[in-house]
Amino acid sequence: MPTEPSRDRVRPSEQQVREAYGLANPCRICPRLCRVDRPAGEKGYCGIGALPVVSSAGPHYGEERPLVGRGGSGTIFLAGCNLLCVFCQNYDISHGRAGQAATPAEIARVMILLERRGCENVNFVTPSHVAPWLMDAVRRARLEGFRAPIVYNCGGYEMTETLRLLEGTVDIYMPDAKFWSAETAFRYATARDYVERMRAALIEMHRQVGVLCIEDGVARRGLLVRHLVMPGLVEESKQVLRFVADEVSPHTYVNVMDQYRPMYEAHDYVEIARPITGREFREVGDYARGLGLNLL
Repeated sequence: MPTEPSRDRVRPSEQQVREAYGLANPCRICPRLCRVDRPAGEKGYCGIGALPVVSSAGPHYGEERPLVGRGGSGTIFLAGCNLLCVFCQNYDISHGRAGQAATPAEIARVMILLERRGCENVNFVTPSHVAPWLMDAVRRARLEGFRAPIVYNCGGYEMTETLRLLEGTVDIYMPDAKFWSAETAFRYATARDYVERMRAALIEMHRQVGVLCIEDGVARRGLLVRHLVMPGLVEESKQVLRFVADEVSPHTYVNVMDQYRPMYEAHDYVEIARPITGREFREVGDYARGLGLNLL
């Protein structure tokens, strides 16, 4: 069980939470800028209205080793998504929105239970579209003595305004850096502005928490970037990694992932209707190592 508290056990402040909730009506929490009335139950692109929907919660041992430690990563999977990629491997949760609505108080209780079970952290999976409610939950849990680090495990499609409000709430940012071209992002996630939003997000995340700090094999604070290698997109992968090394930090911890499989609607897109090859993965991994990035 973690012994060190986050930087401020009573953060976020009441004012931060109020400001974050203010982004929910009209909704501009994420770059979709749907401008619906979320507190009234209206739903935009993410498909989630007045409350977060929790799909599952529990210790998870399949995350990156520094997150798992000995006690596992205390994952809380949030239903809905602001990207809805056509190749999503969790499509029943993201597209199907399977789960139960939960209040911030209920989520706080789950967080405390995960810590008591010995989880190294609480890992919010796909949190972007429900960030204000999660901030509220974190504040409630901290006031009850919750001390574990908070992991913000997101798709990288973020509003910097929302991220600034999260400062002091999140200990470990773990964004995906998915695409490099507007055309690719639009084709697979209908997010033509993904690249500019992702770039700004990673820079802001790094400003807040810095390079990943690992103590006794367990991550305590910092930025960890994930990049999924996709079929035929090796050159885009290299551009993503070059950006991370040049404009975020050459010391950034990166997980170059080889787990792409043609899931959900990927078979409708002939160019990604296959697994990646070993050669594609090795080429991207070698490139990342050549940049001096810390590979997990």
